[in-house]
Amino acid sequence: MALRSSRRTAAPQLPLAPVPLAELLRRVRDVLALAFDDAYWVTAEIAELTLPRFGAGHCYLTLTDPTTGVGGAEVRTQVRATIWRNRYELLGPHFEQQTGQPLRAGMRVLARCQVRFHEQYGLSLDIIALDASYTVGDLARQRAETIAKLEARDLLQRNKRLSLALAPQRLAVISSATAAGWQDFVRQLEEAPYAFNVALFPAAMQGQEAPASILGALEQIKRQRKHFDAVIIIRGGGSRTDLLCFDDYGLAAAIGAFPLPVLTGIGHDRDEAVADLTAHTALKTPTAVAIFLVERLARLEAALNGYGVRIHELCTQQLGQYSAGLQRLGRQLVQSSQGRLSQEQNTLRQRLRRATEIPREALARESRQLATQQQHLRRAALHAADRQRRHVRHLGRLVLRRFRQLHQRRREALLRQRYQLEVAAVRATARHALALAAAVTRHASLDPMHLGQRGYLRADSLHPISPSSPPGTLLLLQLPDGPLPVQVVDLATTPDPHTR
Repeated sequence: MALRSSRRTAAPQLPLAPVPLAELLRRVRDVLALAFDDAYWVTAEIAELTLPRFGAGHCYLTLTDPTTGVGGAEVRTQVRATIWRNRYELLGPHFEQQTGQPLRAGMRVLARCQVRFHEQYGLSLDIIALDASYTVGDLARQRAETIAKLEARDLLQRNKRLSLALAPQRLAVISSATAAGWQDFVRQLEEAPYAFNVALFPAAMQGQEAPASILGALEQIKRQRKHFDAVIIIRGGGSRTDLLCFDDYGLAAAIGAFPLPVLTGIGHDRDEAVADLTAHTALKTPTAVAIFLVERLARLEAALNGYGVRIHELCTQQLGQYSAGLQRLGRQLVQSSQGRLSQEQNTLRQRLRRATEIPREALARESRQLATQQQHLRRAALHAADRQRRHVRHLGRLVLRRFRQLHQRRREALLRQRYQLEVAAVRATARHALALAAAVTRHASLDPMHLGQRGYLRADSLHPISPSSPPGTLLLLQLPDGPLPVQVVDLATTPDPHTR
């Protein structure tokens, strides 16, 4: 929008004398106030956004927009902007109601702005109005561009062309572990009469980090895709803003190119997310996904039951046909068997008549040959028996010779053992004699008579004797004339007879 020419004024002539910075900035503010006293509609992208905290306060933004600079290079201009609290309380809810999402960084907006310059804070814009229809159109354009890019890469139909298993029971589920939609999905499967093997891959399902989190879960499933029949992405109901992450191009492209069928159950009823467009099957809610899987197994079970009934009917029909055929063949077989039996009986009678003559001739011939062979066998048996007798006598002589040799060696071995035993007995007898002589010598040395002659006495006691033996301990001294009993006394307590 062009500036209002009626408000233009010539730039003031600065004096030659130095001007304080505050005065210079005040003059700049006055000039801008005169030149930009109206409000202007401005298109820009929100680079940074600081929302009011705790539902109160001002909203601060940084607006940016690419422009062409010197030499044709692209330059991104930016400026600070503010939505004061009173206006934000009206503009914020209205904008979110019209667009389905709140103000956020990266969004293009059409805002009515007033130019402000402050000596301390510099240049800024005051936003007094927002055109929600411009943002809605821009979001629709971005969505259309995303869908066009996916279609150009054949990602809208690639996953749909994958064959979903007739009985998908090994399921990889991407959801938040604490979400109500995940609980409803599991409860619905547990109530079904079929067994499902469900593996949860937790991921953030809303916010800016949601696409990267879901992509990470898809990558984990891809590495172990042989263990699953399908991938389920579920999320319960939410606002349109909460579901914007499912319009992400990277997430939708990953779903479209995934090697397993992907089923989505994202809780929205108005529009389909871009992820729904690239998925194999898109359903409205997590419960709807569970019902879809259960019904698929129920249809398969019903089809198998129908096939079983049809097979039973066909088998019964075939058995009836085969039974009738077998009965007919049985009658034919009986008739043909009876005719064949009569023919064979006649043939057998003829052969029996011919066979009675031939065996008689053969029997006479065999009898003669048998008599001849009997004579040969008798002579051969006599010769063989003679050879065996000579062989047995030869073996008897060999065995006798061998027995004599073994008996001689055994006798010599026994004589050697007898000699060794006698030598060992003589040596043992000598050792025991020496030991007995030594014992007799020791016993003689302990004889009281000999000890008395040598000036020693042997004392015997029932208890061991030591310096700490108590007084009164009885000892038996072995004297040459006989034993002498004595008693141990304590010299410290016994009075000295010489001191009396």
